[in-house]
Amino acid sequence: MNDLRTPLSRVRGLGSAKDGTEHFWRQRLTAIANIPLMLYFIWVMVQLIGATHEEVVACFQKPSVTIIFLMVFGSAFYHMKLGMQVVIEDYVQGGAGKIALIANTFFCIGMAAACGFAILKLGFGG
Repeated sequence: MNDLRTPLSRVRGLGSAKDGTEHFWRQRLTAIANIPLMLYFIWVMVQLIGATHEEVVACFQKPSVTIIFLMVFGSAFYHMKLGMQVVIEDYVQGGAGKIALIANTFFCIGMAAACGFAILKLGFGG
């Protein structure tokens, strides 16, 4: 079988999409990052069960809580985008696949922005 890739491309291990294993490693990195982030998220949420609005706002006014929660949602939505991208590329063909990839990207950015806004609003006393 003829290999149409350049010698440099073969050395770098890049496939036809020119991504190589970068997508794979990004997904694994976000998965590893999500473990401690989600454990912290769950721990804080359990602590806030039954809390009043004022207590929740006071919790989120701690910079560490606000920053880590921003990291939680940033990492989680990026991980979700990467995972859904793989599913879409594998199972949705043609023009519908391109539209689905665009919709996936916009959905994940929109949800991350909405969560970020809510966390920042709480963090600044909302």
